[in-house]
Amino acid sequence: MMSTNRRDFLLKAGLGVGGVAASGFIPGVGYINAATAAELIDPLAAKQPHFPGKVKSVIWLHQNGAPSTLDLYDYKPELFKLAGQPVPASFLKGIKTSTQGGVNKLFASNKRTFKQYGESGAWFSELLPNLAQQADKLAFIKSSVTVGATHDISILKLNTGDLNPGRPSLGAWINYALGSLNPDLPSYVVLYNGEQEPSAGSVNWSSGFLPAVYQGTAFRPSDSPILYLERPDLRSADQQRASLDLLKHLNKLGGDRRPNDTELRARLESYELADRMQKAAPEAVDLSKESEATLKLYGIDDPTSESYGKVLLRARRLVERGVRFIQVVSGYPSNVQDNERRSWDAHSDLDGNHATQARMVDKPIAGLLADLKTLGLLDSTLVVWASEFSRTPWGESGTGRDHNPWGYTQWVAGGGVKAGYTFGETDELGVQVADKDKAVDTYDLHATVLHLLGLDHLKTTFINNGRSERPTVVYGKVVKEILA
Repeated sequence: MMSTNRRDFLLKAGLGVGGVAASGFIPGVGYINAATAAELIDPLAAKQPHFPGKVKSVIWLHQNGAPSTLDLYDYKPELFKLAGQPVPASFLKGIKTSTQGGVNKLFASNKRTFKQYGESGAWFSELLPNLAQQADKLAFIKSSVTVGATHDISILKLNTGDLNPGRPSLGAWINYALGSLNPDLPSYVVLYNGEQEPSAGSVNWSSGFLPAVYQGTAFRPSDSPILYLERPDLRSADQQRASLDLLKHLNKLGGDRRPNDTELRARLESYELADRMQKAAPEAVDLSKESEATLKLYGIDDPTSESYGKVLLRARRLVERGVRFIQVVSGYPSNVQDNERRSWDAHSDLDGNHATQARMVDKPIAGLLADLKTLGLLDSTLVVWASEFSRTPWGESGTGRDHNPWGYTQWVAGGGVKAGYTFGETDELGVQVADKDKAVDTYDLHATVLHLLGLDHLKTTFINNGRSERPTVVYGKVVKEILA
């Protein structure tokens, strides 16, 4: 039996999960860093939350390009009444209108019709007929706000809480704090249905200053989700295992000399995970055994919604297999070539843009919610519909809308959430939040997601350059009003 001295015993006994998370001072040992602590246990092992969580997994639906929630959920009769007129100055009070097109006349599409649905009486436009049938599953946050009026920086804030690269994404924090429920799959997966990686790319699923092992793993929209994952035909499983064992030994020799190199540690973990994923990942995204009824439920029988439907069905399959955080970035249907319709970014031709984008996501998202409910997974899963910001009630180029970070709608559904509930509202024209005390910033949304997973955002910390960092920077509050 290997002998253990007092220092080693105290180090290993005193660490536990909390010690690794704190990466700080241990009595009898002194200060240790995260890399040293991570050597003692599997950094991706499942960890206990701060308190019992309501959900186990999160599906984060980023509606890339910023849809106009005025044309989807936020019915404003006054906007239709005053369409074509200048924006009254009183509605612009207290905001900096730094959007690129300036403040033009109010715009309301003559194609828009709104109806109330469900027992909750939630408003939906004609653009989302299928999601409207799920109205009583949703908790709307109609007082969302953010900072920044350009897509890349506001998307970065949506995912990491900061306008500049360098901070961990929300999924990385969750991966770090809770670990994995399935050792054969990444705990944090990114899905997208566009033909190329989403705008701004991997910085939005980065681990930032956390160890690199916690970053997201992007799955491509194909039957081979991860590049170069398959074993070459000329190499047997035994040969591959022998190569990995040698590589692991050599890398560990280097790692022992560089205990703070989290990139090297992540590489070691990735080789082993890749070996296990060669069977698990392709099986997880294989839709061939799904029933025809299920494929139709997700809109996979429609060319416009097919690609997004496949992504969301894969998201459901990943939830079934214990993946903690699935970040889904909406792209564009493969049959759409018009650049103005490849995301929700409708500076012009809002009607054409939103008709395409809504048809792409409407049936798949409704199908996801219904499927999770049928399978008994909705109570343990949180679905978040989010965007980097929304769009103004005034027009741009006469047929589109500019960026609006001052007041818009997002929603959540699933375990621990008040179904069929609406929190907050925007003013009569949808310019900004009506009651500033009810404003919900990105930090608040992140704090609420963490809370539903059993994590206190104030206690989810990591020492970075001598400073205790947390997911919500120095902000954030749980939106308790939407909790069941």
